[in-house]
Amino acid sequence: MIGRYSRPEMAALWSPEARLRRWRDIELYALEAMVDLQLAPAEALAQCRERAGDFSANDVARIDEIERTTKHDVIAFLTFLEERIGPAARWLHVGMTSSDVLDTAFGATLRDAGNLLLEGVERVMKAVQQRAFEHKRTLMIGRSHGIHAEPMTFGHKLAIWFDELRRNRTRLIQARDAIAVGKVSGAVGTFAHLPLEVEAHVCRRMGLAPEPASNQIIQRDRHAQFFSALAILGSSIEKFATEIRHLQRTEVREAEEPFTEGQKGSSAMPHKRNPILSENLTGLARLLRGYSMSALEDIALWHERDISHSSVERVIAPDACIVADFMLHRFARMIEKMRIYPEQMRQNLEKLAGVIFSQSVLLALARKGMDRQAAYVLVQRNAMKVYDQGVDFKTALLGDPEVLKVLTPEELAGCFSLEQHARSVDQIFDRVFGERPEAY
Repeated sequence: MIGRYSRPEMAALWSPEARLRRWRDIELYALEAMVDLQLAPAEALAQCRERAGDFSANDVARIDEIERTTKHDVIAFLTFLEERIGPAARWLHVGMTSSDVLDTAFGATLRDAGNLLLEGVERVMKAVQQRAFEHKRTLMIGRSHGIHAEPMTFGHKLAIWFDELRRNRTRLIQARDAIAVGKVSGAVGTFAHLPLEVEAHVCRRMGLAPEPASNQIIQRDRHAQFFSALAILGSSIEKFATEIRHLQRTEVREAEEPFTEGQKGSSAMPHKRNPILSENLTGLARLLRGYSMSALEDIALWHERDISHSSVERVIAPDACIVADFMLHRFARMIEKMRIYPEQMRQNLEKLAGVIFSQSVLLALARKGMDRQAAYVLVQRNAMKVYDQGVDFKTALLGDPEVLKVLTPEELAGCFSLEQHARSVDQIFDRVFGERPEAY
């Protein structure tokens, strides 16, 4: 992924040096187990540990040089270790196949990436929760089809987001745990040349669970689950960002992304404050959905393996993790600094001269004995006067003899209460956050 969308903490997991360190560790842990089982000499392990060393950019370049001849990345790596270590290196990789190294390292990397992503989710949830309680009773218009529906609170909207984020957190935990497996079972997974104890030792040292049954690879439904979880997470963030984009529209202007000192919105129009962060998140979510589709395509491989998944994963794995990580922290900062305009929310509530209380009037008429469908026609007829004649909704109702046959003016006035639309917000918050909200 390009540097523009990369946080160093996540990008570092996917560096060539980090990959080679994981490969080295897996090889050394396998040799440790072989020594414990008296299948390899302890002196070989000591020499390999002492001489394997770390990996620099020059080392990466040398391995790449070898690979140009071998056309095989793991063989190039092992050849490099032989150059560096000497004869003792012949005890490395005994009974193993390349995928034992590749897939075990991949699982560890995705697990660590999952942990970083969960930290990002927690940050977002904290920000959303704080803003939800801040605006628990900030009244605004709820919209359906983009049209004014009935009042709600901005905090209620954010509570819905928090609950969705919690589901994303659960999915990500499950996906991280599903991918945190390794295998050291040999060419087609039969342990023909190594005992199961070697795999158990390597996985324990790597902090992974052994794959219960493998062929030459770890099965790719695990990876598809991981990348699908990221796609759903990204789509949720896109949903939230799209809402902010709508709320920031000039005609609405109920909420707005942070606009920092010195920031410019347009090269031509100095007045512009555009929702560029939300639009960026919307675009990045499209990438995550594409990556998840590629991961699903990787599930079906020939027999015990082919390498059609390999090229895909070299691209989508770092990119998906880096993009998701970037999205989480960008969105968190956006929510933390987001500007909210309660006065504008109140003005928008009043924009349609009271028609947003039409359901309250409908129900009041029905409770007083009027047939519901007849009441609907009566209320709708007066509501349309607001649109077509520009009259106030309550005034129209008070001027309708059929309404006043059923409701007194006082009863009618009671239908125009904003507060009734926030009367259950405490119970909603208790259901989402609990009576004692989680401390972040």
